[in-house]
Amino acid sequence: MSTTASLPSTPSFLGRAMKQKRFVFGFTVTLLVIAFAVLAPLVAPYGEEETAGPPYSKGGLFGTDYLGQDVLSRLMHGGQGVLLISVLATLLGMVLGILIGVVAAYAGGWWDEVLMRLNDVLLAFPQILLALVVLTALQNPAAWVIIVLVGVSHAPRVARVSRGVALGIVSRDFVVAAEALGEKRSRVIVAEVLPNMIGPLLAEAGLRLTYSIGVVAALGFLGFAADPGAANWGQMMNENRLGLQTQPWAVLAPVLMIAIFTIATNLMADGLAQLSQRGD
Repeated sequence: MSTTASLPSTPSFLGRAMKQKRFVFGFTVTLLVIAFAVLAPLVAPYGEEETAGPPYSKGGLFGTDYLGQDVLSRLMHGGQGVLLISVLATLLGMVLGILIGVVAAYAGGWWDEVLMRLNDVLLAFPQILLALVVLTALQNPAAWVIIVLVGVSHAPRVARVSRGVALGIVSRDFVVAAEALGEKRSRVIVAEVLPNMIGPLLAEAGLRLTYSIGVVAALGFLGFAADPGAANWGQMMNENRLGLQTQPWAVLAPVLMIAIFTIATNLMADGLAQLSQRGD
């Protein structure tokens, strides 16, 4: 029988979050941006690489880009890869970080010291620089390479947050009681520690997703997209920057989409953080 304390469980915590205006607004906008990209094959006016008119013409909602492709269609298709890579990288970073942080907090002693000192070394490297160092050595990086690089760069920051939260839980009575009953350490972590970390971890996941979209878009802008021929928000800004004065929407449209998605995920993270801090 689980001895978990009456801290926020996942369903109840999310239920309370859905009553908070800030979280609901951010969550709704995030879903709309995702739907905007996911539904591209069905509702986009043109195909991903289909010519819609002369370069930098004014036809369509946002006109055309430097190759005469419809900016709106490219914008819709371009969100698919960026969002998918960002979400998967965030999940990878959260899993690795939580594993390191919780193990360090629960094991304590030299395990804690070794894991956290190695974690500090990784924290010293800027995320974008770490990715660029590896990607520069690869001519055509696959999507999984970018996912791993961005995810691994998130892990040290998630680990520090996870350890801080877990330290306040591993010494609680219900954890001690579970250990006294002979529960395995792995089961104690899964059944007792992690469920009581839901609020802070969800808030951190929102922040990591925000950073992921920025890093992935920046890599695309610098020419390190997983598929150079496919539409990509970061790559769209790079390709059309020379025509900014002629047709600004070719650059401003992906910038606005990234900004909207970033603001929405930040609102979600802020809402979750407020709930977890109040202990609602």
